[in-house]
Amino acid sequence: MRRKRQELPQEECIKILENATAGVLCVLGDGGYPYGVPISYVYRDGAIFFHSAVTGHKVDAIRAEDKCSFTVIEQDEIHPDEYTSYFRSVIVFGRIHIIEDEQDKLAALRLLGERYNPGDHAGLQHEIDKSFNHLLMLRLDIEHLSGKEAIELVRA
Repeated sequence: MRRKRQELPQEECIKILENATAGVLCVLGDGGYPYGVPISYVYRDGAIFFHSAVTGHKVDAIRAEDKCSFTVIEQDEIHPDEYTSYFRSVIVFGRIHIIEDEQDKLAALRLLGERYNPGDHAGLQHEIDKSFNHLLMLRLDIEHLSGKEAIELVRA
């Protein structure tokens, strides 16, 4: 990172990943074009988990190339009088794959369900029973990550 003073410590990057709820997953799409898709996720133990339809552009891209990036913007506060924004963001690089093992898929799905609707075990089980065979769970294994914040936040 060129502006080292703005770099977030690794622990702060992990905290952002643990608390945020959405980001942009970027994969290599058709014809070598980057393909970025906004997506909900859950972070756990050095990996990021997503759910997906069984088929589609994202899945085709992942099957063709497992390298990806994922970006989370925790803060983006516009300050028009300063011609800037006060931002905090994290970018992750790693490899993504489809979780094939059914027990691992179920565990990842439960993590995601608990993240977005904590404590509703009956509701989650209903959703799992209804859609388990019609969705994929994806796991992004983080190889490296970095975070950055606006210089104005560093000074504060």
